Amino acid sequence: QVQLAESGGGLVQTGGSLRLACAASGDTISSYNMAWFRQGPGKERAFVCGIRSTGSTYYRDFVQGRFTVSRDSAKNTVYLQMNSLKPEDTAVYYCAVTNLRVLPSAPSDYDYWGQGTQVTASS
Repeated sequence: QVQLAESGGGLVQTGGSLRLACAASGDTISSYNMAWFRQGPGKERAFVCGIRSTGSTYYRDFVQGRFTVSRDSAKNTVYLQMNSLKPEDTAVYYCAVTNLRVLPSAPSDYDYWGQGTQVTASS
């Protein structure tokens, strides 16, 4: 059983930056493939980016070059550095872990979720 807790959300102006953290407990996070999702108002939860147990990363086009996912194994924590934030990035951001050996994009393929953290980029 893996427990996840996100932090670091907040309100920033367009063009600003935030760093989200996803602290894990119950197991070693580097053993899993992990992802960040987001859910905007009135929208479905969407895959944003992910980091595999190998350390390789994958990003959706709409955040490529602006967001960076990383992992600190000593702290058992995954981070999401978000730069050049836009109003359309406004959403609740969730970290999630899958038991699968791939990095899927469907929320239903993830087994453990954090509670989410609100990110608001205002113009």
